[in-house]
Amino acid sequence: MEDKDLNSNKEEDFGEDDLELVDDESGDEERPETPPRSTEVEELNNKYLRLYADFENYRKRVNKDKEDLMRYGNESLLYELLPAIDNLELAMKHASGDVISGLAQGVEITLKELQRTLEKFGLTRIEATDKPFDPAVHHAMSQVERKDIPEKMVAEEFRAGYRYRDKVLRPSLVSVSIKPQINDGQDTHSVKIKIQDTIEEEQ
Repeated sequence: MEDKDLNSNKEEDFGEDDLELVDDESGDEERPETPPRSTEVEELNNKYLRLYADFENYRKRVNKDKEDLMRYGNESLLYELLPAIDNLELAMKHASGDVISGLAQGVEITLKELQRTLEKFGLTRIEATDKPFDPAVHHAMSQVERKDIPEKMVAEEFRAGYRYRDKVLRPSLVSVSIKPQINDGQDTHSVKIKIQDTIEEEQ
């Protein structure tokens, strides 16, 4: 009986020591380090935000191009029609006498109908004569001494300017008033004639 008790005690002691050794070895083992999940998620989120921003910019650019095409699609056509309007207006200025009164009336009707049709598509004439000079819509061809109007006013319009919707399609060619100065011998009337001849040659 004593021998059995001794053997059983030894077995029990051995088992406890063994368990303690296993626990010690498992505690000493080094576990592999893993990168923190928060960094990976942040990188993916930044990539997504950049991609989304690029897509939004592309979408806005495409929509703007589409709107501009629909809004200003007739710009080149209307610009090519401006010389025809200029010629009709020039014909009206030179028309005089009873012999060509019927022809002048026909030209006037044609001009008004053409202008009314183009207005439906957004073409409007820029007001110039007796208006303050505006470099955004007026192009100064000369300066004229005038006593009857204030300084920096449009004294005369050489060629009409036009807007296409909210865009200046062609600025007006004008002369601008200045305060009268001492006459230096320059003939302002001859300057006007030269400018008018240049405009007619371009047309």
